[in-house]
Amino acid sequence: MFRDVFSNKNILGISITSALWGLMGQGYRPFWTLYLQDFLGASVINIGVFSMISTAESLLFQLPGGLIADRYGRRKLILAGTVLRTFGPVLYLMAPSWEWVIPGAVVAGMTSLYMPAFHAIIAESLPSKRRGSGYGVFNTITRIPNIISPLIGGILIDRYGLYRGVRMFLMMQIGASILGIIIRYFTITETVVHKPGKRPSMIPTAETFRELPRPIFIMMIVSIIGSFSGRLVFDYTNLYALDILKITPTHLGLITSIAGLVQMVLTLPSGMLSDKYGRKNNIMVSRVVAPVTQYFMAAVSGFTPYMLVMSFNAVGLAFGGGGVRAGGSAWNALIADIVPSHKRATVNGVIGTLTAVVAAPSSVIGGWLWETFYPQLPFQLSAVIGLVAAGVFWFGVHEPERALED
Repeated sequence: MFRDVFSNKNILGISITSALWGLMGQGYRPFWTLYLQDFLGASVINIGVFSMISTAESLLFQLPGGLIADRYGRRKLILAGTVLRTFGPVLYLMAPSWEWVIPGAVVAGMTSLYMPAFHAIIAESLPSKRRGSGYGVFNTITRIPNIISPLIGGILIDRYGLYRGVRMFLMMQIGASILGIIIRYFTITETVVHKPGKRPSMIPTAETFRELPRPIFIMMIVSIIGSFSGRLVFDYTNLYALDILKITPTHLGLITSIAGLVQMVLTLPSGMLSDKYGRKNNIMVSRVVAPVTQYFMAAVSGFTPYMLVMSFNAVGLAFGGGGVRAGGSAWNALIADIVPSHKRATVNGVIGTLTAVVAAPSSVIGGWLWETFYPQLPFQLSAVIGLVAAGVFWFGVHEPERALED
């Protein structure tokens, strides 16, 4: 399985570069909100505003990115987005206060332009009959940094301080991004070749949406509701652990690494299960686990209970389809099963854009609930809304009997 998947240069190049980017990013991301608060002067609501701007950028760029990718191809758009993302950590590094981090958030959001092409080229580079397993292999490799980096980041931050530790990883992420540009330039090849006069339109029409299968519409609704639920707490989860539960950076890094290990170990088996028994059950596991996690997160205290909750959440993430944004092996494989190749990037772009419309203000609402009432409230509300999304998916999506062949 690993040999079959990584014999494809597209998957190999994307896997290596995604792992490098994550290796550096996961070293500081668990501590980023505390850095914003302690060194750049951001309040909890300010952090929500920062997140809202990042999310809103998806509204502007994912749908155009999908249309461009389906009309002109995947490769050039992925290369352009990889170059663009280098400027995000550069701007974060230079920021003297939280307001100056906003341009970095804007640039980071702009990179969503290439995400529909990214997901489409992965689907088109995997063997169609083992797409779930293929996604599992890909995600297993790219999630290795989730095991290593958080613990290293926590140890370095405890030793050298939050300010120096975060900045060290930002500089290393810039270097990883530059290396990623070079690797992707020489490894990625185009997967879409249109016949003369057969390029899809760059302008979405009513017909574009009428042609989409009904399960895709339901999955869009689930993505919107689930993302609103996840964004209520996503940017505050680590801040809650550090500031409210008083977990040390080293312990938070250890917890994040353990959760990453659980997720990585289960990702490939979950992909194989989705190939054998269907995607829907896997996605449903994830859709239920995510809100249950939010509920228990607001109820526990101390290192061991928090570690158990985050490990439980990692089980859901491994099965795919829950969390802040729709994704995971089973979710992506189901879209690829339903949607023909020439529309995949557009569909991913539409889902990302519509999700961003609703999810953008959610992080600000979560911050307002935290500061106005109590820190546990956004987690409790997230649990309720997340279970609604799970119900909509279970009763609304009927998996096709036979996957579409490319």
